[in-house]
Amino acid sequence: MLSVRNWLGMSALLMIGLNSCLLYAAPPDDGILFDGKSVLAAPVVPGALSRKTLSVAVWLKADHVKAGQVFLNQGEASSNFTFYLHEGRVRMLVRHKAESYTHADVAGPPAGIWTHYLGTYDGATVRLYVNGELAATAEARGEIHGGEGDVFIGSLNDQDRPLKGRMTDIRIWNRTLSAKEASAVFTGKTGGVLDDQLLAYWTADSRSDRGLASIPPATLKAERREVGRLLINKKGDGFRGIWYYNQKLPNSEYVYKYSGGLGTYCAKHIPMAWYAPEANKTFFCYGGTNRANSTLYHMVSYYDHATGMVARPTILLDKKTTDAHDNPVINVDDKGTIWIFSSSHGIGRPSYISRSKKPYDIEEFELVWTGNFSYPQPWFIPGKGFLFLHTYYKRGRGLNVWTSANGVDWTPRTLIAHIEMGHYQVSFPFGGKVGTAFNMHPAGKGLNWRTNAYYMQTDDFGATWKTADGTVLKTPLEDAANKALVADFASQRRNVYMKDLNYDSRGNPIILFVTSGGFASGPKNDPRTWTTARWTGTDWQIREAFQSDNNYDTGPLYIESDTTWRVIAPTQTGPQPYNPGGEIAMWLTKDAGLTWHMVRQMTHDSPRNHTYVRRPVNARPDFYAIWADGHGRRPSKSGLYYCNRDGDVFMLPEQMNTQVIRAQKLH
Repeated sequence: MLSVRNWLGMSALLMIGLNSCLLYAAPPDDGILFDGKSVLAAPVVPGALSRKTLSVAVWLKADHVKAGQVFLNQGEASSNFTFYLHEGRVRMLVRHKAESYTHADVAGPPAGIWTHYLGTYDGATVRLYVNGELAATAEARGEIHGGEGDVFIGSLNDQDRPLKGRMTDIRIWNRTLSAKEASAVFTGKTGGVLDDQLLAYWTADSRSDRGLASIPPATLKAERREVGRLLINKKGDGFRGIWYYNQKLPNSEYVYKYSGGLGTYCAKHIPMAWYAPEANKTFFCYGGTNRANSTLYHMVSYYDHATGMVARPTILLDKKTTDAHDNPVINVDDKGTIWIFSSSHGIGRPSYISRSKKPYDIEEFELVWTGNFSYPQPWFIPGKGFLFLHTYYKRGRGLNVWTSANGVDWTPRTLIAHIEMGHYQVSFPFGGKVGTAFNMHPAGKGLNWRTNAYYMQTDDFGATWKTADGTVLKTPLEDAANKALVADFASQRRNVYMKDLNYDSRGNPIILFVTSGGFASGPKNDPRTWTTARWTGTDWQIREAFQSDNNYDTGPLYIESDTTWRVIAPTQTGPQPYNPGGEIAMWLTKDAGLTWHMVRQMTHDSPRNHTYVRRPVNARPDFYAIWADGHGRRPSKSGLYYCNRDGDVFMLPEQMNTQVIRAQKLH
């Protein structure tokens, strides 16, 4: 076997840069092939990688520099560290705080040309060296944050952003190299002084292009793994939801902005359940996990209304993250095909569309589309196809729409609203019409500030968008003061959190949302007021309903007649007060939102907060809502629940060995 020290010493001297006379040694052979058919991974013992100091280095020859490609990575996207190509630039990324990451970046290499890259982190600064010279820095005070896991070489994980090209002389140190040492790595004149804290040192096996040789004193061993099918299509052993948090609050007893069992998160992922009358089943999906809560599974199951049994869930895919923003949503078309839309949080991970191979069947799905979308809200319209509302991250969070006759071929993405920094929306169909209600993020205040309420609808499959009174809007909406405005809460300095949208018998929209004094958990931002906005046919009627203790308390609005409406939501104080969720209650109005009364508190003395109650499309009385629970202030297990319209609650089994089972009724 030929070591890197020997073959670098024998390599040819090449000139780099028009303005530089630095001579360097380039790899004399083709290195390790990365062709997308397999990946390389190095299992890491927990604690082996330092959280305080790090250096990584590679010789790279990329076939192209257009698509995102990863050289070295540990953890999910934007976690731990990633050395990669993005939009034609090379980045050294470090997640240096629980809620933030940063990167140093430089222009990418010419395709097909060997280039040496070395990145370092010392707890304060990320540095990126190109061919032995410092080329970029970025401030990143803190230490490396993220979960333990394998180090992947030539990909983000075992399926995403694979490198097309070759690499060699791949190294990882548990210390920060100096500029002099970075130059020595590039020239190969290390003299053994760089063995200190050398965790990984890989080069091509001179006898085979298929493997890696780990050079002593490195301790990490890499193995080649075949890239498997994305879809798992295997049965889970029960119902377990994902636990997730977002934004840790400093010195707060409430710990997080929001957190808990978020298997049915979030209100802007619609729908998660769909009743199919031809099969007499409600099909549903959710964000599941393994027993260690270390990854997000997309799960699919159903409730059989004829038998009262639930099916053992199918594991559709592993999303390679624990971020519940990547949760799936579901549709059922007029032929009985079940469609799963697998989301992403921003553009860092891919999104997918899958469909069942057989009508009304959850045993096997096939992948039909890969791309990117966030906060998915697809609606199958009989006779037309899919109208797909979603968010795309570009200069904020714009609202976009696609349409498709077959779910496979989609029209170009069309922006319909991007006011200041963007929006969160909820949507729902009524016949051939689809409406959307949304708030907006004012510029310069950050995404934690969200206000106002807007509404618009389309009755021609997205070709034009109108107000509730039929006035045609010019899209994309770009001004905060426009004809789609339902209520101005910005002038009241109130945050607005969208919960649901539904319609009365005449197709008039009713919006459900919560207003509050600010984003952070705790009593200082009380009151959190549940509010309805109803279009009467001539104007918007805004009425306050009841209160709860967190902005992210979420539940649906059922319109049972033009005047009788029902809400099922975690409005009652739970075991973790002022964290998302609580105890589930049923509220009823018989005068179109003028007065409300609680008809039943559905859960009592729970160990964990119940969160994110969701409404099936075409909801039937015996399977009227579905949700999850989880501890609001620390990681915990998460159960799944459903209820009937009377308010009886059933817990889905954490463990099951049969193909179908009857859920346990609580209390």
